[in-house]
Amino acid sequence: MYFGVTEGTGIDMGQYIGRLDTDSEEAEFYDASSAMNLDSDGQMHKKSSNGLDHEIAHETKLRSKPNEHLSRVLPGKREFSVSTMKMLAGREANYSRRGRFTSADSCHVVSRYLPIKGPRLVDRMRSRAYVSQFSTDGSLFVSGFQDSYIRIYNVNKGWKVRKNVVAKSLRWTITDTSLSPDQQYLVYSSISPLVHIVNVGSAAKESLANETEIHDGLDFSAHSDGGYSFGIFSVKFSTDGCELVAGSNDDAIYVYDLEAHKLSMRILAHTSDVNTVCFADESGHLIFSGSDDNLCKVWDRRCFVANGKPAGVLMGHLEGITFIDSRGDGRYFISNGKDQCIKLWDIRNMSSNVTRSYEWDYRWMDYPPQARNLRHPYDQSVSTYKGHSVLCTLIRCYFSPEVSTGQKYIYTGSNDGSVYIYDLVSGETVAKLDHHSSTVRDCSWHPSCPTLVSSSWDGDIVKWEFSESEEALLPLIEKRVLRRHLFEF
Repeated sequence: MYFGVTEGTGIDMGQYIGRLDTDSEEAEFYDASSAMNLDSDGQMHKKSSNGLDHEIAHETKLRSKPNEHLSRVLPGKREFSVSTMKMLAGREANYSRRGRFTSADSCHVVSRYLPIKGPRLVDRMRSRAYVSQFSTDGSLFVSGFQDSYIRIYNVNKGWKVRKNVVAKSLRWTITDTSLSPDQQYLVYSSISPLVHIVNVGSAAKESLANETEIHDGLDFSAHSDGGYSFGIFSVKFSTDGCELVAGSNDDAIYVYDLEAHKLSMRILAHTSDVNTVCFADESGHLIFSGSDDNLCKVWDRRCFVANGKPAGVLMGHLEGITFIDSRGDGRYFISNGKDQCIKLWDIRNMSSNVTRSYEWDYRWMDYPPQARNLRHPYDQSVSTYKGHSVLCTLIRCYFSPEVSTGQKYIYTGSNDGSVYIYDLVSGETVAKLDHHSSTVRDCSWHPSCPTLVSSSWDGDIVKWEFSESEEALLPLIEKRVLRRHLFEF
């Protein structure tokens, strides 16, 4: 009823690359692998030589490595960074003997065009934005707000609102949303065990729960007689659209079978709130979870789970986990933590549990200064990224898109109202996007174009792009200051 995956169409990167500015000096200026970095006002700062010596560093470089015929400058010598002009000229001369760019060639060009110009206003609401995400193909954009509104924008038609959804049974806020792989259905969660599902493909623009459209409720509390005894913080579709995975504040992970219309699995997974869950790859066999018990866990549904045991535990964060994003290969993922850092993980380094050493509350307390430079004695992460602020809410982080950047960047929202973009290999901050007057809880990078959208508790949804067009940039106006609440999610 709710699923069915449509076969995706290939993205012709050449169509987009042809629109890029081919000036070689400008291209090198925006190359994150160059010696300088940029913030949103164009100011530069030097980068340090804090490189990542790991298999993933080599894989990431290969994903954006130019064709050897284009990078060869002298016999036996090569240059890694090749200008856009030279790349385009080489394509026309058919140096690759393919008549087109390889995926690595495309990434080499497009990944240097960071979305740092702007911002331009997409929407402004009188409510905090909690969720904002592009669809898999970038044609739709979804934003969820605290006042029960969810807006779905048609990106390809001038960001016009395709559907206004008014959530049912809202408790406190929209905690998460997820689009089905075929983009026909949207699920949304709140601080309750009911996840609601909406038909995105219907003709109705206004979707008021059970008035203009039916919002079917999927009950995740089948195991409990306590009714509305817990809330869901994270919910995601499987790649085949047949299942949902969810994390909740009753320390559990849930899997819901959409074909059978019932809960198929409950795992008492952690010793505190499960703030984030996701499928590791397209197979759906592995699930990653992160909790306020400081741990990231890997769950293999083919074994162990029946006994409530994880396939492994990854230690390294000193405080709770707010979000996890998988690289999509079933091996690597990143996590955002209340210890004010992002960590990169390789699940081949899995281990056992540890205990916390001190207590604090990120919802209203500043992070203890003496703890900022502490390191977990058994830290098994591959790399750590610092600079942003994780306070007050479950701030999210992501790998940059594979198609356009080769996942060479990591980006995140921040409590200081900015978006931070880190180089995965060097660990350096290559861009900092400043606009919002309040926390940026979520942000999303378009899967094939250098466009990034940030959403904030100031109610603004804005987009950042590589180049400025003739459209007026977002005017500098006085921002609203929304009342601060103690209890945030």
